[in-house]
Amino acid sequence: MHSKAWLWLVSPAILLPLAGLGEDASYQKEIDSWRVERETNLKKDGSWLTVAGLYWLREGESSVGAASENDFVLPEGTAPAFVGTFAYEAGKVSFRAHEGVTVVQKGKGEKPVSTANLEPGEKNAIALGNLSMWVHLSGPRLAIRLRDLESPIRKEFTGLQWFPVDAAYRVTGKFTPHPEPKDVEILNMLGDIERYQSPGVVDFVLQGQAIRMEPVLNSEGLLWFIFKDGTSGKETYPAARFLQAGQPKDGSVVVDFNKAYNPPCAFNPYTTCPMPPKENRLKVRVEAGEKYKKHS
Repeated sequence: MHSKAWLWLVSPAILLPLAGLGEDASYQKEIDSWRVERETNLKKDGSWLTVAGLYWLREGESSVGAASENDFVLPEGTAPAFVGTFAYEAGKVSFRAHEGVTVVQKGKGEKPVSTANLEPGEKNAIALGNLSMWVHLSGPRLAIRLRDLESPIRKEFTGLQWFPVDAAYRVTGKFTPHPEPKDVEILNMLGDIERYQSPGVVDFVLQGQAIRMEPVLNSEGLLWFIFKDGTSGKETYPAARFLQAGQPKDGSVVVDFNKAYNPPCAFNPYTTCPMPPKENRLKVRVEAGEKYKKHS
C-alpha cells in the first residue's frame, strides 16, 4: 500500500513536465511547418525571387527589348532585341508589339495579341516565354515590373536563416479598434507614399516592456505589422520585418514573432517595400523569426 501511494504521489510531478514538453514539441512543429511553407512559397514561379526588373514610365512611349538601344532593356538572352513599345498617356498605359513579335495577355483567354491596354496589377500582365510584364504602382508613380522565371536571383537563392524558436516571443495582445478604420500613409523605400487602412492598435508585454503596435490590413484582410527592432541592421534586415496575425477574437490577438519574416527588398533590388511607422519601431531586441543574409 505504501509503495502504491508513493507512486501515485510522484506520478503527477513526472507527468507535468512531460505535458509541457509535448506542448513545446507541438509548437516547434507548427513553426517548423510554417517555415518550410515560407521557403517553398519563395521558390515558386510567382514569388518575389522571380521579379527581375522595374522600369519607370514617363509620359510618351518607351521601347522594350533585349537590345541596349531600348528604353527598357530586358536581361540578355531572355527576349528578342526589340519586343515592343509601352505608351503612357493621360494616366493610361498600353503596349504595342514590335513587328513579328506576339505576346500573350493574362485574362484575355491566353491568346496571342499584338496590342494590349494595361491596368495596374499582374492579372493584366503580358507574357513572352519566361517573361511577363505588368503595370506597378509605387505611390502615385507608375512602372513596368518584370518577372523572369529563370531569374538569377531565383537560381542563386540558398535558403533562409532563422532564430531558434522561442515561445516567449508568442504573446497575446489586447486589440483596441479605432472608432473608424484609420487611413494610414506609409513611406516606402523609394520615397513614395503608400496608403493603407489600420483597424486599431495592439498592446502587449514583451521582455517586461509594455509595447503598442499599429497594424494595417493586408490584401487578405489580416492584421499586418510592419516593424523594426533592436536586431534591425544587425541580425535582421535593416529596413523592416513583416508579421501577420489573425483577426482579433474577444478583444485579443496573438502576435507571434517566431513568424516574423523579411520583406521582398531583403532578396530583390527590383521590389518596393513599406517602411515601419514610428509606432512600430521597437526598442527591444526581437530575437525571433527570420534573420537576414545577402542571397546573391
